[in-house]
Amino acid sequence: MKGALGSYIDIAQVMLYLFWVFFACLIYYLHRENKREGYPLEHDGPSRKIVQGWPAVPKAKIFHLRDGTTRSSPPINSIEPPLNASAVGRSLGTPMDPHGDAMLAAVGPGSYAMRADVPDMTFDGHPKLVPLSVATDYHLETADPDPRGMPVFGADGEVGGTVKDVWVDRAEYILRYIELEVKAADGPARVLLPMTAARIRNGRVTVNSIYGQHFANVPRTRNADSITLLEEEKVMAYYGGGNLYAHPSRQEPLA
Repeated sequence: MKGALGSYIDIAQVMLYLFWVFFACLIYYLHRENKREGYPLEHDGPSRKIVQGWPAVPKAKIFHLRDGTTRSSPPINSIEPPLNASAVGRSLGTPMDPHGDAMLAAVGPGSYAMRADVPDMTFDGHPKLVPLSVATDYHLETADPDPRGMPVFGADGEVGGTVKDVWVDRAEYILRYIELEVKAADGPARVLLPMTAARIRNGRVTVNSIYGQHFANVPRTRNADSITLLEEEKVMAYYGGGNLYAHPSRQEPLA
């Protein structure tokens, strides 16, 4: 009987079954790990109950950062922006009607995540995004246009402000924001414009996502020379929300 095991067991079939079991476990593991971001969900109905689905959200992993703080994935007791909107219908999945200023309601294209309210830092512990007036060891390429001093126009052709500075990413060596001076209700103020939302040509900066009157309400930074991760979310969300809410006509069908 020695060496006869292979005569009674199909080794190839056993390996195939083992592979199926392994692959099923791999799918289960990956699907569960995928729920470390964005879960648990909140039901769209009036009960607003928490939904985890199957499999359930995995146990949180704790990451210890070099500054002594910790982060968990999925987040423990995460806080979301308040829901400043109401459903237009009773069925699930109906559109949300924002309350008040739609561009500041944090819904739809103007929604944002509650990231840490601290600046993003470089490897050596300095704020990553700063004005060019602070990052004096950086400069604009002479072959590129210098937007400082240029007027900024909204999608309606109205002037919203004047460029006073540009913000550089010390880690990526690119421009991230344009700093504007605008006329706000409480007097002149400085706000930021993402470079991805701006077009610089013919001695002017144009923005298609918002109108000239909207620049005064752009969320401001707590510090004049740095911006936190949460503040970045709010600034980006404001311009994103303008694509839909800057004018009522933008919420209508294209044809």
